[in-house]
Amino acid sequence: MSYIAEIALDDANLPPPTPEIEQERRVAMFDLMEENTFTLPDRDGQAAPAGPYILTLAIRDKRLVFDVATEDGTKASEFHLSLSPFRQVVKDYFQICKSYFDAVKSLPPSQIETIDMARRGIHDEGARLLQDRLEGKASIDDDTARRLFTLVCVLQFGG
Repeated sequence: MSYIAEIALDDANLPPPTPEIEQERRVAMFDLMEENTFTLPDRDGQAAPAGPYILTLAIRDKRLVFDVATEDGTKASEFHLSLSPFRQVVKDYFQICKSYFDAVKSLPPSQIETIDMARRGIHDEGARLLQDRLEGKASIDDDTARRLFTLVCVLQFGG
């Protein structure tokens, strides 16, 4: 029962995303709801509330906020991560995504594939960074990390 059953992005104070960013968000959220692993560790000798969980992601005061509740709405955990370690990889990810979106419109498949491989590499780097930053706060598998990293990028797009 350690998974995210529902996810929301608190993006009310951000500018509207581009169609490409909105598509990235939809795909990441859909894939995340299809399959994910999310476990809260025990803290101070007390068992963590059991999942499934409702996760709200937000950016507040230049920090990434994970607000976690149980399915009945009971607060399970809240933790804040500095956005500083993510800055460069998010910037690189947006640059390679722009190149990819531009390439799809005009370049041959071999060049698109090369750009896509670079995009996946940067995406994997961001996912590993997110897993490292969540250590001791939540455990997530590689696929969940990739999808959550995409959502972190979406939140930072306007922020």
